[in-house]
Amino acid sequence: MSSPMPSYDITRPRFRLSDEHVIVLTELATGQLAPEGYISARDELRRCGLLSGADTLSVLLLPVMQTLINPVVVLSLEATGRQGTLNHGLIIGQDHVVVHQSWPGEREAEYALAEPRMMVWALANMVGLQQSATVVEGGPALVETTMGTLEKGMESVADVPAAASREQEREHIRAALASTRSLDEPALARCAELIGELRSSWRLTAAWRGRDGDENGVTARGFGIWDCGPLGYWQRELPAEPIAPGQVGPESQVRLARTDAKRIWAMITDLLPAENEIRHVGR
Repeated sequence: MSSPMPSYDITRPRFRLSDEHVIVLTELATGQLAPEGYISARDELRRCGLLSGADTLSVLLLPVMQTLINPVVVLSLEATGRQGTLNHGLIIGQDHVVVHQSWPGEREAEYALAEPRMMVWALANMVGLQQSATVVEGGPALVETTMGTLEKGMESVADVPAAASREQEREHIRAALASTRSLDEPALARCAELIGELRSSWRLTAAWRGRDGDENGVTARGFGIWDCGPLGYWQRELPAEPIAPGQVGPESQVRLARTDAKRIWAMITDLLPAENEIRHVGR
């Protein structure tokens, strides 16, 4: 993993910042001092020109920081694949929209302004949505099992020898799933295929200030997708998003249903709240 160093591209503008850099910038932008333990991050921001010697933020940063400090809607994307888990997102502010995207093995993420009318496109691009992908049809379009069984199959992938063929990998996954005695054919074969072809699983969640009954609170909605390459997209209908910490255990039901890019595009669109769903500060 490389050492985090901030940088920026004045032509867009866009910025590469680590979590430490964002923490420092947020504190300084709200009139606080750089927190203890983050002096190196502050010095790096100074060296690249995003902070002055008096810890004044560059004017290039102001639209991004205004949005991060006072978000109206926060969309969070957690994407997991064989390279680990990456966290991306899109933040809607009063005047600007900011997209941030991570990179495998890097501590820095890219922060950039996005055109508000292009938000759905930006989110679709963030999840790698492919309208033209060729999908192998046939077989069950619905798989139901438990989280414990699914995790057993997922964990088995790490034990597959590097020199194993595709067929050997599938058989290894299938054996792991079968050991739980909770899946029968043809769901067993389909589940092994999905795990073997899994490119990424991701969950997209939107949150904003809303109302919970008669009380003010945070409203959230989301959905989860498996991108299984030639087997297409599968929506994780259960457990339903958003998932609270501790809500899911080994006995929790899992339901994967085949879907397509057109439907996912509509789901992304529906995730964004309407104006009358948002409770603005002071109301």
